[in-house]
Amino acid sequence: MLLSCEVFTNGIEWLGLRLGLAETATGSVLAAVGTAMPETIVPLIAIFFGGAIKGEEVGVGAILGAPFMLATLAMFVGGVAVLWRHRKKKGPAHLKLRRDHAERDMRHFIVMYVLAFIAALLSVQSYFDAHPVNIGIAIVLLIAYGYYLNRTLRDEKVEKSNSCPALYLCRLFGGEAGSGRYGFWMIVLQVVAALIGIIIGARIFVDEVENVSTAVGIPTLILSLLIAPIATELPEKFNSVIWYLHAKDTLGFGNITGAMVFQSSIPVSIGLLFTTWHVDTLGFASMAIALLGSAWMLYSISRPKGITYGVMLASGSLYVVYIALVAIQLLFYP
Repeated sequence: MLLSCEVFTNGIEWLGLRLGLAETATGSVLAAVGTAMPETIVPLIAIFFGGAIKGEEVGVGAILGAPFMLATLAMFVGGVAVLWRHRKKKGPAHLKLRRDHAERDMRHFIVMYVLAFIAALLSVQSYFDAHPVNIGIAIVLLIAYGYYLNRTLRDEKVEKSNSCPALYLCRLFGGEAGSGRYGFWMIVLQVVAALIGIIIGARIFVDEVENVSTAVGIPTLILSLLIAPIATELPEKFNSVIWYLHAKDTLGFGNITGAMVFQSSIPVSIGLLFTTWHVDTLGFASMAIALLGSAWMLYSISRPKGITYGVMLASGSLYVVYIALVAIQLLFYP
């Protein structure tokens, strides 16, 4: 699944180059959506093809786990990369970002995820049917993401060079991905083939999560919150680390925040439309921590030095808090 995602991202970046998109759009839309595909496919497969109860638990867990991991662990890994480059005198101790774009990403995520949090609160109430409200919120989220896409794709291209490595298929069969019909169709072929690989890997992953949960006796929701997002978030972390080390902070940070915006809209909408959107205590905790970490990042962007490696490393402490909450529940409320 991770290998397919890497191939998918490579093709998506070349597609952005061929379309003449700005670096902000390539990072926050094309690369972010590309590397977010496993997290999106996992809940889809779990909800529609998994068991009636555990399939929904895996799906909701994967939906909630992705923004949580991006707002905490992904930021921590990025902070380690920025610290390393600063120690090696290869870049500053803070991210050099287009602040307007970074703020736009964080604001969109916070607003949309607050709506998802409200829907989860309403779903635990027993005195009225929350499903119509969930449908309404899902529609709002889809419209909001369409608005976000429109604004981001209209960003001006100010970069003088692109960051795309050679297209993998062109490395194997020759040709130039940057020009001609042959190059364009090679890009499309690579993207489609990688997407098929992602779907196959996601189906296998969902089955194994359910099997491990049953064998070990760990609640499926907890397992999917901790394991599924770590595995499927690796592409975002890996790509962002590379971009940070090359001082391409707009791409690196946008890859994370763009995925957060996507995860708070499309997968959440799927969950609202096709599940009961029942969230337990740990699920609420993961949502609250993701919102807290995002608010911290939004505040830091407006500070004179912006987002430093210290700010990013501090976000990782929120992940430790969540692990502690999981441990407490397993020990005292099994």
